[in-house]
Amino acid sequence: MLDVLAVCALVGLAALVSIVIRRRMGVAAPTQPRLATVPSQLDRDDFDHPQSPWLVVLFSSQTCESCAKVRPMLPALASSSVAVQDVDQALSAELHERYAIDTLPLTVVADADGVVKCWFLGVPTATDLWAAVAEVREPGPH
Repeated sequence: MLDVLAVCALVGLAALVSIVIRRRMGVAAPTQPRLATVPSQLDRDDFDHPQSPWLVVLFSSQTCESCAKVRPMLPALASSSVAVQDVDQALSAELHERYAIDTLPLTVVADADGVVKCWFLGVPTATDLWAAVAEVREPGPH
């Protein structure tokens, strides 16, 4: 009889220790949803100069301070083969909605078919942005 009581006491003690350990470890954070949507394809007819081989689009807002830091980087990218467009949320809300843009600034580089080849969420350095455009236009060592 004493053996049965000893085993029950040990099982009870193990259960108590298990409960204490679980409480101290805390609960694992739930899986978080994706924070930003980046389109993988653009309809080139939605943007200026659809015949241009390359398109750089800044999805932005006039009230976004980070967007204001990216805007001055764009003109240097424009050329006969690279169209550049700033798509402001207030002026082109339908494009932001169509492409499910939910985080700004978002800069995407798309080819002639509208396939997004690279993108930047937030403020890239000018060097990173220019290098990314050069790399997608002419892949390989530069």
